[in-house]
Amino acid sequence: MSLLVALTRDDVAAYVNALFTVYFVLIIARIVLSWVQQFRPLPYNRPLRAVTGFVEETVDPYLNVFRRVLPTLNLGGLGLDLSPILAIIVLVLAQSLVVGLISS
Repeated sequence: MSLLVALTRDDVAAYVNALFTVYFVLIIARIVLSWVQQFRPLPYNRPLRAVTGFVEETVDPYLNVFRRVLPTLNLGGLGLDLSPILAIIVLVLAQSLVVGLISS
């Protein structure tokens, strides 16, 4: 016997909010991975490569949209990519808008 539970709008809003939060964490992980790989290359390890590949393939298409708008700043020999900041701002605004529309 299966039990069917009716989902409320608040349940759906909480789920969508969690998805936005996971994507936010993936963006932060991509930023940290890029810093680590810049200063010390990661050794080849299949599980580690699977995780880093997943993060890169999930986040880079979203970040590339903002990289077209906001190019990398060249500070001497250091390149500073500001696109994740803009991407996070847009993501947080979209999160508040979408979750607010669903829950209301």
